[in-house]
Amino acid sequence: MTNKNLYSLFENRFPANMDEIAFEGPDIRSYSFKDISDGAARIANLLTQTGAVPGDRVAVQVEKSVEAVILYLACLRAGLAYLPLNTAYKSAEIEYFITDSEPAIVVCAPADLTEISAITSKAGGKKVFTLDATGNGSLMEEATAHSNNFETIERTGDDLAAILYTSGTTGRSKGAMLTHENLGSNGKTLKNYWQFQSTDVLLHSLPIFHVHGLFVALHCALLSGAKIIFLKKFDPAQVLENLPKSTVFMGVPTLYVRLLNEPGFTKDVCRNMRLFTAGSAPLLTETFNAFRDRTGHAILERYGMTEAGMITSNPYEGERKAGTVGFPLDNEVRITDDDGNVVKDGDIGILEIKGPNVFKGYWRMPEKTAAEFRADGYFITGDMTQKGEDGYYRIVGRSKDLIISGGYNVYPKEIESFIDEMPGVEESAVVGRPHPDFGEAVVAFVVPDDSAQKLTEQDVIAYIKEKLANFKVPKQVFIVDSLPRNTMGKVQKNQLRDRAAAGQ
Repeated sequence: MTNKNLYSLFENRFPANMDEIAFEGPDIRSYSFKDISDGAARIANLLTQTGAVPGDRVAVQVEKSVEAVILYLACLRAGLAYLPLNTAYKSAEIEYFITDSEPAIVVCAPADLTEISAITSKAGGKKVFTLDATGNGSLMEEATAHSNNFETIERTGDDLAAILYTSGTTGRSKGAMLTHENLGSNGKTLKNYWQFQSTDVLLHSLPIFHVHGLFVALHCALLSGAKIIFLKKFDPAQVLENLPKSTVFMGVPTLYVRLLNEPGFTKDVCRNMRLFTAGSAPLLTETFNAFRDRTGHAILERYGMTEAGMITSNPYEGERKAGTVGFPLDNEVRITDDDGNVVKDGDIGILEIKGPNVFKGYWRMPEKTAAEFRADGYFITGDMTQKGEDGYYRIVGRSKDLIISGGYNVYPKEIESFIDEMPGVEESAVVGRPHPDFGEAVVAFVVPDDSAQKLTEQDVIAYIKEKLANFKVPKQVFIVDSLPRNTMGKVQKNQLRDRAAAGQ
C-alpha cells in the first residue's frame, strides 16, 4: 500500500540536493531541506516517546517560527492530528478547545505554561512543551537529544491530519476534521492550477494557525520543493525589500491596501513576481484596479473555507475578474435554494460542494455534521453564490448574513457594492437588525476615505435610493472610522449586528 501520509507527499517533492535552502528570512537563520527533515524526525521521535500514538491530537498555540512549521510536519510524520490555535485566543477559549479535543500533547508559549498545563492536565493530556517566537523552548531543547531518523507512519487518505476550529461567530466553535487526502488533494490541485515550480520563491507573511498561511501557502511551496522567504509578520518595509527576490505572494485584502499606501511599492519592485493571490475576505474592486494600475499585475482572487480548503479560483492564464472568485477547482459544485433544489444560472443560492477536498466532519458533532451535508454527499457551505453568464462565480454573502426585510430577501454584498462605489467611501458593511414592522431593517456601516468630502448618513441613504429598490435602502447608516476584523481580515459582522441592535 502506498503511504498516503501527507508528509510523504512533501518529502517526495523535496529537491535531490537536500542542502538547498527551504526557508530564509530577515529575522531567521536559513534552513535547508535537510534541516527541515531532520528537525521533523527529532520532534516526531520526541512526541511518540512522550506517549502520543497515531490519531492523537497535538494542540499548538505559538508565535510564528520555522520551528512551528517543523512541528506541524513532525505531527504529520508521526500520524498525529495537528490542531493550530489562534495566538489571540484567551484562557476561556483555550480551555474550551483543549477540553473538547483532548489533545495528548499541547505546545504553548513559555509565558502561558502554568495556565496551559493546568488546563491540559484536567483534560487528560500527557505533556505540555513550550516554543517561543525565536524557535526556542522545551520542545526544541528536548528534541535535540533525539535521532534524526524516523520512519514516517503509514496513513490512509481517510486518516485525520488536522483539526481546525471554525471562528465560532455564531454558537459553539466546531472542529473541522481534515484528512491526509483532503489536504494532499487540494495542495496538488493548487500547485498545478497556479503553476508552482521548484524555481519559485514564496514570500510568506501570513499567520500559520489558519488555512491560508498554513495549508494554502506552505503546501504549494512544499509540494514544489520551492524556497520560502519567511516573515514573522506582515511588515510593509520587509515585504518591499524581499519582493524583488520573490515570485509569489499570498495575502488578505488588507495587506494589499497597506502595500498600496507605500510610495515605494512600484512596478519595479514587482519585476520578478509572477503571482499575487488574495483570499480569506472579499477583495474590493477598487483595490483590484488600483493594484493593477500600480504594478501591472492582476491579483488572483480565490475562494475557500476551513472545511474544504480552496474551492474556486480565478484563472492563472486567462482573465481575472474583479468581484469574482473564478471557476470551480477539483470539486463538484452546485447552487441550490434552501430545500436543495438547483437554481438556474444567474440566480442567487447556496453553494454546495463535493470532492476529495471536503472535510470528514465536525469533531464529536455527528448531528451537526449530518445537518451540514445533503443525502447525496454535498456539503452545504452556507455561502450565497451566483454563477454569472460569463461562467465566473461570485460570492454575495453568507446565508446567515441574509436579511429578510418585509418578506424580501436582501443580500448585503449587493448593497455594499453600490455604497463602495460612492464618492468619499473607503468601504462598507451591511447587516440586519430586528425591526417591529419589517422583521429586519437594513443597517449600513460606512468608512469614509481620506478625501475632503464629508459623508453623512443622509448622503448615503439618498445615493442608494437612486440605485436600489426601497426595501434594500438602509434604514440607518453609521459613519465609522473602521470595520471590526478578525486576524485574517474578515469583517466581524456579528459585532456589527450587536452594534446595530444597540443603536451604536
